[in-house]
Amino acid sequence: MTNRRQFLKSLSGMALFTIVPRNVLGRGFTAPSDEITKGIIGVGAMGRSHIRYDNTRVVAMCDVDKNHLANVSKLVKHKINLYHDFRELIMDKDVDIVHIATPPHWHGIMAVEAAKAGKDIFCEKPMTRTIGESKRVVEAVQTYGNIFRINTWFRFRTQFYGLGTPVKPLKKLVQSGMLGWPLKVTISLHTGFNWKFYWVGKNTLEPQPVPKELDYDMWLGPAPYKPYNSHRVHRNFRGYWDYDAGGLGDMGQHYIDPVQYILGKDNTSPIKVEVDAPQQHPDAVGTWRSITYTYEDGCQIVLWGADYGDPNTPYIAGPKGNVYKNFVCDIPDWEKKLADFPEPALQNTDFLECIRNRQKFAIDEVIAHRSCTIVNMGVVALRLNRTLHYDPVKQEFINDPEANYLLDPPMRAPWSI
Repeated sequence: MTNRRQFLKSLSGMALFTIVPRNVLGRGFTAPSDEITKGIIGVGAMGRSHIRYDNTRVVAMCDVDKNHLANVSKLVKHKINLYHDFRELIMDKDVDIVHIATPPHWHGIMAVEAAKAGKDIFCEKPMTRTIGESKRVVEAVQTYGNIFRINTWFRFRTQFYGLGTPVKPLKKLVQSGMLGWPLKVTISLHTGFNWKFYWVGKNTLEPQPVPKELDYDMWLGPAPYKPYNSHRVHRNFRGYWDYDAGGLGDMGQHYIDPVQYILGKDNTSPIKVEVDAPQQHPDAVGTWRSITYTYEDGCQIVLWGADYGDPNTPYIAGPKGNVYKNFVCDIPDWEKKLADFPEPALQNTDFLECIRNRQKFAIDEVIAHRSCTIVNMGVVALRLNRTLHYDPVKQEFINDPEANYLLDPPMRAPWSI
């Protein structure tokens, strides 16, 4: 595809051609007089927080709660289109980017429909609620040529939560080989990561009247029908398997995506997942003590819940050295030795430039799918409360129909991908 710079160069000298609407130029072109526009689906707390995104203009919003739309429209001074049905926002010709900020049980359907409509996609984490759904998002984005990004950024920007360091120096140290191989990465409260176990559900919900402002049937969408209770929706939805996966669903992709990058495993998945947890309720998400993922080469990612485990355990443990919080390494003279190694490869971290130039974003659909797969492998293992074996090439559980059912469960009619 001809990029924006080449196109604009071909226009040089055409003094009368000063205003070029984006919908005339087609997807991938942005004239100097034009802004990249976006529409936000889901304008609860997360959607509201992304109204102002540098160098973009919100032109449309959608929500199934009339109060959400009324409240958020007051935050925008210019005229915007308000929708009840996400499909109308996706088909809005003035929308360039579809920002999906709904509960995760909607992410897959909305991302695929946005891809089919030729929109670029900014999706909140987790990418999808199941492995099967994120596979279909990858297929759609690659079929229709969209630019996709998941909204996690720690592999390339800011301090990595309470670990006390950005990710880049960790990547450099690992790729230098100084720590040896295979490596074990432990993500826990001790190493700076809070799994937010307050996102748990209630297993004794009583049916309540549906508020007049909420289209509850549309809010449920592809999820199984359950009688309305205020604890299911809006701020509390993460506590129910039908919509998300508690603290693991909320924070998992933030914490695990950088580890995939550090270990150089963006295009594969673990082959085994083990859990140590109480038996989970079939509807309400509970807590867990540990989840352990093992790759084919022996590398491991270990998730410890709450304050479980030895507080002196390193974040990265290797046969030749360990790394602790605040980028403390126990290899003698490691900083001097590390200086002689090359820096990690640059990443495309400007989403809008990726849109303009039709280049993959640093955390594109494939990378996001693989880190979300780790989250959802853990979800399936927790719900079944047993060890599972996974084929990262076929992307399915091995000889386990019960686990594979949860990999891609049917959606409530009439919804499907």
